[in-house]
Amino acid sequence: MNFEEQVINECHQLALEIPCDFVGVAIYNHTQKELQWKYVVGNRNDKYKLITVRYGKGIAGTVVRTGRPLSISNFPEGIIGKPTEYPIMLAEKLVAAMGTPIVYRGTPWGVLLVGNRNQTAFTSDQLEVVKKRADQISQGLRDESSLDVSSKWGS
Repeated sequence: MNFEEQVINECHQLALEIPCDFVGVAIYNHTQKELQWKYVVGNRNDKYKLITVRYGKGIAGTVVRTGRPLSISNFPEGIIGKPTEYPIMLAEKLVAAMGTPIVYRGTPWGVLLVGNRNQTAFTSDQLEVVKKRADQISQGLRDESSLDVSSKWGS
């Protein structure tokens, strides 16, 4: 199984394990300081392919900036910034989401995000499941390091 297939497989497994409506992986481009959604499961449309998020903005940008998980339970209530800074939430009509960093060689490589289209408070157990899947993706990056995956994604 190649790396891309592994990531999609992790997303499918996570969607069943949580369960949730949407799972996505956004890749961080260190040069351009933005994230782009590359892998998704449970999407309602293909708008994710056009979405880029600046470092520090929205759920994905904030997760990369802080290096810590972030959860939203009732979008757009209680968010930092404007709803338009959360384009994946708007495009997929997500009301709840939780993201955690994917780390490669000690730096953020991307974000693994789970989301629901109804109000949900994710549990600490669910966060641990998401972190475990993010670690699996990180392991896939390490296993493919001879292929220089980091340069392939603009890191």
